[in-house]
Amino acid sequence: MCLGIPVQVLECGEHFARCAGRNGEVRVDLSLVGQQLPGTWLMTFLDAAREVIDAERAAAIDAALDALDAAQSGATDFSAFFADLDREPQLPDFLRTQQS
Repeated sequence: MCLGIPVQVLECGEHFARCAGRNGEVRVDLSLVGQQLPGTWLMTFLDAAREVIDAERAAAIDAALDALDAAQSGATDFSAFFADLDREPQLPDFLRTQQS
């Protein structure tokens, strides 16, 4: 199984960037996303950037990865990792029935 890991660009070269993420600093291949400014968040798989993401999405993904770590350690309460678990799920607008 391959998991996407969010990282933040520290320094950027033409083809690679030095980034920081949950596992420390990594060298990331930028072939699919091009050069990025320091501070940019990237979704990476196997040390290659696949997508530019925002900080909010990076934090949500990191929380989900923290939940996986907790599950592997035997935890059963995941409410601390997912802020929206205590709310009723909402359908997207296009799936809601129209009221007349």
